[in-house]
Amino acid sequence: MKLSTKGRYGLRAIVDLAVNQQQGPVSISSIAARQSLSENYLEQLMSRLKKAELVRSVRGAQGGYVLQRDPEKISVGDVLRALEGDITPVACIGIDGMEGGCSSAHTCVTKYVWQRINESVNDTVNHIFLDTLIHESREKQSEKIECPI
Repeated sequence: MKLSTKGRYGLRAIVDLAVNQQQGPVSISSIAARQSLSENYLEQLMSRLKKAELVRSVRGAQGGYVLQRDPEKISVGDVLRALEGDITPVACIGIDGMEGGCSSAHTCVTKYVWQRINESVNDTVNHIFLDTLIHESREKQSEKIECPI
């Protein structure tokens, strides 16, 4: 499975938002600057995250974006699905118990492999939450500060 820039950049952006929202709403321009992303592209990503009810916008001079739920309740899977849509690594209709798809769906033994990969990917992204990534981000920042090089 290969994620597009929507998934990769969007995940970076929402983690940045989660890390920096203690002082209030986080502006698109500040996220874009820290993450070296285009503000226009970031607006598109935030629009998708807002539609999925993962973030909300705050208007005004001190406006920006905040998480709509607590970070421990937003999984990486929630974010990726909001940005990418379906994250099934193989387009095989038969892997989720539905019949149909290719003419070999009833006898296909490789379907087992695709099903296991799909389950593993979904299990992984569904069990990593933003609070874990916030913690990881803060640890990386403290390592950077402590490192004299």
